[in-house]
Amino acid sequence: MNSEQHKFTASQYMKFWLPSLIGVLLFLVPISVDGRVTIGLGVLADGLQALLADYIPLIMTIIICLAAIGSLVEKIIDLPFVKNSPFLNSLLNIPPLWIAMRFLGAIFAVLTLTEIGPEFIWSMATGGTVLYDLIPVLMVWFLFACLFMPLLLQFGLMDFIGTIVRKIMQPLFKLPGRSSIDALASWMGSGTVGVLLTTQQYESGYYTKREASVVATNFSIASIAFSLVIARFLSIDHMFVQFYITVIVAGVVAAVIVPRIPPLSFKKDTYYEAAGKQINEVVPEGVSSFKWGVQKAVEKADQVKSYRGVIKSGVFNVVDIWFALIPLVMALGTIALIIAEKTPIFNYLSYPFIPFLQLLQIPEAEAAAPAMIVGFADMFLPAVVGSGIESELTRFVIGVMSLAQLIYMSEIGILLLKSKIPISFLQLFIIFLQRTIITLPVAALLAHLLFF
Repeated sequence: MNSEQHKFTASQYMKFWLPSLIGVLLFLVPISVDGRVTIGLGVLADGLQALLADYIPLIMTIIICLAAIGSLVEKIIDLPFVKNSPFLNSLLNIPPLWIAMRFLGAIFAVLTLTEIGPEFIWSMATGGTVLYDLIPVLMVWFLFACLFMPLLLQFGLMDFIGTIVRKIMQPLFKLPGRSSIDALASWMGSGTVGVLLTTQQYESGYYTKREASVVATNFSIASIAFSLVIARFLSIDHMFVQFYITVIVAGVVAAVIVPRIPPLSFKKDTYYEAAGKQINEVVPEGVSSFKWGVQKAVEKADQVKSYRGVIKSGVFNVVDIWFALIPLVMALGTIALIIAEKTPIFNYLSYPFIPFLQLLQIPEAEAAAPAMIVGFADMFLPAVVGSGIESELTRFVIGVMSLAQLIYMSEIGILLLKSKIPISFLQLFIIFLQRTIITLPVAALLAHLLFF
């Protein structure tokens, strides 16, 4: 290992700290707007969403339809300009199953937008929730996250922070130090931003298969802003500080245990083959972590030769998310909500939780049990199930669980399945159950201490 200390020019140092500072201000610094805690990225996203509120469902329906038609045309007709473009080829040349899912998403979007066909598809409890509530948020958040994420990734911030906090993250969570940035980006902004960050780090060779799977399923926590929405919906916002501390404690306990048991413990510590290993957070002897972190950060920033290339990469990421991920969100999110709202499947799956809740002395255990399992479809559903429960303690526990379970198919799950991180639907469900079983006693214990 080369531990030689390099001397850099003032412009090289500025190339590291100025973009990184802007990235920190946008992604990681909490600000209060109209009494609501958010981040700079959230202000931009909320502003654009408010500006285009009446048009986003139509815009995204058109994009979903274009994605479906384009991928089918590419499959039927050999288009040289698609084959010769790595970006268009990856965007449109996809397996038949994903083409089918894009068309299903397009059908659901059109039916929901026009309110034609079976009501169980387009009602506000199913397709309407996805098209009018979920997709607008994803559209604007992914737009700004993809455009500004290079400020966190390509100018040395991850390398600097990773070197500094490696001694904490490695023994506690068996993860590289840079994973702390993923957690912070999720905590201050959005869980989907954290997953997107993790995916890009894995595909760039900075996480192994195991590390990427662990970070994505254990550190993509819901933002403070969304947590407050859940608390208000369950009428426990007067206890928000205690509520969010409970979420953090339960989440840390799960993040320590879940990566150490299958299926995550069985994941290989090998890097994405197309990128190879690109990370080195080990500090040479005789050099302080801070100085070595700065050196690695400046070296990383110095590799950026063209800001135009950074912007181009961000725009390509936006298009990829809008055309490849949003149709899947529309398709699988609607299906998940139909199953949750119109069938008793989640009720049946929740039966084993009734005695578990009773053992933990949670009031109204039978009414609360479905909330323990329905969160796999969508993070907001447990709050919907629990809102009518009389016991404040039970509503408190349900709210904590909806945030601590982390894995939900309408958003995080689809993003992971679409990514190159090697994780399956079955593994996601197993991890969801593991997190539920681990965090439920923690939430119940802290709730009892708070309420009695």
